[in-house]
Amino acid sequence: MTDPILTTNDLKKSFGEKVAVKGISFDVQRGEIFSLLGPNGAGKTTTISMVCCLLKPTDGSAVVDGHTIPGEEMAVKKVIGVVPQEIALYDELTAAQNLSFWGQMHGMGGKPLKKRIDEVLDQTGLRERAGDRVKTFSGGMKRRLNIGVGLLHEPKLLFMDEPTVGIDPQSRRQILDSVKQLKDEGMTVVYTTHYMEEAEELSNRVGIIDRGELIAIGTQAELTEIVGEQETLRLSVDEGYDPETVLARFQEVPGVLHTVTVDGQIVLNVNDASETLPAVITAGNNADIRIRSVDIEEPNLEAVFLHLTGRALRD
Repeated sequence: MTDPILTTNDLKKSFGEKVAVKGISFDVQRGEIFSLLGPNGAGKTTTISMVCCLLKPTDGSAVVDGHTIPGEEMAVKKVIGVVPQEIALYDELTAAQNLSFWGQMHGMGGKPLKKRIDEVLDQTGLRERAGDRVKTFSGGMKRRLNIGVGLLHEPKLLFMDEPTVGIDPQSRRQILDSVKQLKDEGMTVVYTTHYMEEAEELSNRVGIIDRGELIAIGTQAELTEIVGEQETLRLSVDEGYDPETVLARFQEVPGVLHTVTVDGQIVLNVNDASETLPAVITAGNNADIRIRSVDIEEPNLEAVFLHLTGRALRD
């Protein structure tokens, strides 16, 4: 028996003639991490902004812990926490003062608020910097404090919108570990990202979103079944080639299904890597394309996105 804390029903959002979200429906079970995975501009932030009562849906509805949107926005706000993509902190206040301010905005005060601030500072690893002004913090520390603000009032459902964008690898690792800790503690999290590896590491289930539509949803195992036995060839080639010309050469190879460039590499979605690789190398040699290295990858979420859209996840 399922026990969804969140259900969205055909949510839509338009800004004038631009349709940002085209009718999205999904549910989130209590205690799970549900990721919305998609490229920048896919509609992730707009979707959760509607559920968080920051944007009014053009059409459709959502139910959060038994409360309906539109109509019961105040009740919804009491049970959710929001970690926005943009830092929502006051630089001139200390970490503790920021937490105190936002706690009071949630109606907290006195000893319960002080106790909760101490807990959040420990949880985010910022106890030693509690009295320092936020303007002295690194980007990663600000991100962690931003998460602390979202957790302060002990919400039943936490929304995290691209919380690792623009930070160093160490801070990113700390944030991912803190999300996993929240899961271990029973917190329900809706997490948006365009990083495939984050969705794979954190999520119970993933919804893949593209151009305002939810194009697939399920566990990682369920999603990778979509591509069947297909594999991915990731080629590193010398610089100086025209990408469109290179992709066109490899697209002509029998067994190659899709070709894209990702982070300067050539990524080929193929039926059978062992059968296709010799022909790919021959095609590269015939076109005077020097292949420096080849990695063969089992189906992952990036391959699923490529299979469904014909584009790279980070286009």
